[in-house]
Amino acid sequence: MAENTLRDKVAVVAGGEKNLGGLLSRTFAESGAKVVVHYHSSASDAEQTVQAIQEAGGQAVSVQGDLTKVADVRRLFDTAVDTYGGADVAVNTTGMVLRKPILETTEEEYDRMFGINAKAAYFFIQEAGRRLNDHGKIISLGTSLLAAFTDGYSTYAGGKAPLEHFTRAAAKEFADRGISVNTVAPGPMDTPFFYPQETPERVEFHKSQAMGNQLTHIEDIVPVIRFLATEGWWFTGQTMFPNGGYTTR
Repeated sequence: MAENTLRDKVAVVAGGEKNLGGLLSRTFAESGAKVVVHYHSSASDAEQTVQAIQEAGGQAVSVQGDLTKVADVRRLFDTAVDTYGGADVAVNTTGMVLRKPILETTEEEYDRMFGINAKAAYFFIQEAGRRLNDHGKIISLGTSLLAAFTDGYSTYAGGKAPLEHFTRAAAKEFADRGISVNTVAPGPMDTPFFYPQETPERVEFHKSQAMGNQLTHIEDIVPVIRFLATEGWWFTGQTMFPNGGYTTR
C-alpha cells in the first residue's frame, strides 16, 4: 500500500496564493510536500507564499493562469512535472461568488460564474486524472449551499453543483489507479470573498446557523483537506460538509 503522507509528495494547489489556498500551500509544505502555487491575478500574494515556504526550508514555485482556459490548466500541471518530476495531490480552491436575483442576472455574469465554478473545475479534475501519479488525491472546493434552500445564489450554487457529479464520475473512472476524488463543501467562510455579497444583517443570520454563532474559518477547512490528501485516502466520490452544522443533508 502507498504511504499516505505528504512527505516528498508534489501538491498542485489552484488558488494557492492566499486565504484558504495560501494556508493550505503552507501547511502542505510544512508536512514535507513540494508545492506548485497557482494564482490568477495576485502575483504579490503568490510571491509571498512561495517565499514563506522557502524561508521555512520547503520547496515551492508559483504559476499564473486563467483556469477557464484549458491550456492554462495543462500548463499548471506541466510545471509540476517539469519542476518536480510529477504530481501526487491536486487541490482546486478557486471559485467566484455572486449573490444576485435570477431576474437581474446577465448572460455575461452567468457565463463567467459557470466558467470559473464549473468549467475550470471540470478540466482541473480531467488534467489531474491524466497527470497525477498512481494513488494520487484530487480535492475540489464546493459550497454548503449545495445542501441549502436559499435565494440569490443561483449562479454560484448552480455553478458549483456540477462538481458533485464530476467528482463521482472521476472517482469511478480513476479508481483503477488508486486515485481518490472528493469535494469539500464549507459553510460561508470568513474571507474577503464573502462579505461583499451580504448585508450586515444577513452576515449575522449566516453566523447564527452554525455552532458558536460564527462563520467557517479557513483554519477549520485546511485539516479536512489535509486529511483527504493523506490518511483519508479511503474516502472517494464524496462531498463533505465541514460547516459547524450550518446545513446538512
